[in-house]
Amino acid sequence: MATQYDLKGQERVYETWARFYDRIYLRLLAPYQRETARLAAACGPDVLEVGVGTGLVLPYYPASCRVTGVDLSVPMLRKAVEKVQLQGLTQVRGLAAMDACRLGLPDARFDAVTVPFVITLVPDPEGALEEIARVLRPGGEIVIASRFGAEGGLQARVEDALAPLVKRIGWSSSFRLSRILDWARARGGIEFVSVRPGYFRIVRLRKTH
Repeated sequence: MATQYDLKGQERVYETWARFYDRIYLRLLAPYQRETARLAAACGPDVLEVGVGTGLVLPYYPASCRVTGVDLSVPMLRKAVEKVQLQGLTQVRGLAAMDACRLGLPDARFDAVTVPFVITLVPDPEGALEEIARVLRPGGEIVIASRFGAEGGLQARVEDALAPLVKRIGWSSSFRLSRILDWARARGGIEFVSVRPGYFRIVRLRKTH
């Protein structure tokens, strides 16, 4: 389980990132954010976004959705609130500060849960995935967008070596997709659906029961 120290350190990093996050990632990640929202909306109207950040994905959800967004960083959430108000994003029904490992939300509440570019940075990703599975309805999907590290070879060794340095600026170099798939297999009731290949990947998992 993540310690309070871990969470406070993460909050400090993202308080800094909140000031210029959009300028760096708005165009770089837009295609993946758009696809993440599309896949989630196809599962049903009730969508939870974990790690909503400054709200870059929010405009891509169709008006038919009812989106709840949560994030650990209050400065990031303030940016998301501004987007909702300025752009009239009526599909966004609520934004709240929450730890991904302790979601204050009911069981089986959502048709889909999106996790855009954040799972590799959560201090306890398996704990977060457990909470995400808890609030997901049977038949619903977890849609994860991220950059994952290499599974082996020289690239993996380099990424492992760089991981402590990269972590200080709020990035991750060594988190591997196999860690998510191992969690799903060990937990049961979660099946792998697909992964979109490329430098940034979109992973779909379905809750079977």
